[in-house]
Amino acid sequence: LREKMEMSKTAGESVIVSLLPVIDDFERALLSIGESNDCGSIKDGIDLIYSKFSAFLKQNGVKEIESFNFDFNADIHEAVTKIPAPDDSLKGKVVDVIQKGYTLNDKVIRFPKVVVGE
Repeated sequence: LREKMEMSKTAGESVIVSLLPVIDDFERALLSIGESNDCGSIKDGIDLIYSKFSAFLKQNGVKEIESFNFDFNADIHEAVTKIPAPDDSLKGKVVDVIQKGYTLNDKVIRFPKVVVGE
């Protein structure tokens, strides 16, 4: 029982340890923003951090739910509003994504908030 309690205490440790380099990168980026006037290099640095963080999420079973131009599915989408479809082929489809949704090991952990064409 004590082993089980200890395991549950440290279960997230490896995830947190894997996130620490991303935090380090953000800190370096914040420092360089104050010292640099080159917006292009700052953008490149932020893109690298984003890529690193996205790769980390994928390695840990997190996937984005593709929604844009897909048929609306009430099981995986949260409709924020409906708008007249700009084209008949977009009726009943997701015409805009307000907030991305994600799955963790094929379980929805955040539903995408979408706009549906009608």
